[in-house]
Amino acid sequence: MADDEDTRARRLLDAQAKAVRLFEEIDRRGLVAPGRGEREVSDQVRDLANELFGTTRHWHKRIVRSGPNTLKPYRENPPDRVIGADDLVFADFGPIFEEYEADFGRTFVLGDDPVKHRLRDDLPEVFAAGRRFFEADPDITGAALYAEVARLAEAAGWELGGWHAGHLVGEFPHEWIDGADVESYVAPANETPMRRTDKAGRRCHWILEIHLVDPERGFGGFYEELLTLR
Repeated sequence: MADDEDTRARRLLDAQAKAVRLFEEIDRRGLVAPGRGEREVSDQVRDLANELFGTTRHWHKRIVRSGPNTLKPYRENPPDRVIGADDLVFADFGPIFEEYEADFGRTFVLGDDPVKHRLRDDLPEVFAAGRRFFEADPDITGAALYAEVARLAEAAGWELGGWHAGHLVGEFPHEWIDGADVESYVAPANETPMRRTDKAGRRCHWILEIHLVDPERGFGGFYEELLTLR
């Protein structure tokens, strides 16, 4: 079992490394740019993943959101929007690499708005603080981690934008996550330990996702990657 777990961990990290490269290429090629529609950029990222890695499948819907659409949680489907010159834009993709899921999100700032730049810069800081909190408590529950992430967001001057702050991840199809099963999420109602095994006896691995929003100013940002492996 130890060898199997080591293999799973390596493959999840490899999937994430490919996602990192994908996002580096998104930035290098300037795909997130004013005048482009969100769906247009999403399709270009899809094609780029295929070009770089031969990836044609994604386990969840591909998300590119800009302006006020960045306030919307994952489950909503706002209408397509053309990216503006001073927008904050985030991308959330779940490509499948060799039957293992990646789940990766980053935020891009167009223009010079200092508040938008501060939000983008706060995202990895809140993520890192949330990870330290997780690592310090071997018995931590999903509810406890969610509460801490919410506290960190408020301390930084933002709000959380969704009902959860992460979820299980693993082999496709997504650890058989049931959308109604709160134990699959970093959420207020999940009082089960995050460090546990699944029904097949495999170690649970988690994604931590940070969605910070400023409702008054009408924008938000997103940052997401593996929590339990690095």
